Amino acid sequence: MEIVLERIAKRKTYTIGRLYIQTQGGELSTFSLTGRDGESLGNLNYFCDTLEPTWRDYVNGGRRIRDRSAIPEGRYLVLIVWSKEHAQWLPILWGIPMFKDVFIQEGEMSVDTTGGIIVGRNVKVGKVLDSHIWLHRLKHKILEAQQRNEQVWITITQKVKVKQ
Repeated sequence: MEIVLERIAKRKTYTIGRLYIQTQGGELSTFSLTGRDGESLGNLNYFCDTLEPTWRDYVNGGRRIRDRSAIPEGRYLVLIVWSKEHAQWLPILWGIPMFKDVFIQEGEMSVDTTGGIIVGRNVKVGKVLDSHIWLHRLKHKILEAQQRNEQVWITITQKVKVKQ
């Protein structure tokens, strides 16, 4: 299963993105929505919004500030592990240079994360809502993929390119 996080708004204290999911054959599964006004990017289907700490331009010398920096763009393996800090099973991104223990988690504002990705609905400036619901739905989709013996990957990008 492929997950794509497209960062769409970089602000001084937070970063907003859209999360898209591609399942085998590009089909929608139980919880996936066609998103904002039926938005679909090729085989990628809009799932929910994201909130992260401040984006840093690592390629051009940006410096990481612990727990206050969004992770670098790239493609990372996603696993579900027990988080002692959050006292629950959470998706974790594996293999991020300079980072460890980056979870996809619940929250409302960028201060609610220690560098992870918060999922929800971005209907208020600088916040995501209904995070608990969207995290539950995402974990369900990841577990479904793992039961089909699929690896789960997330690609974090500034702009999704659609093949015609």
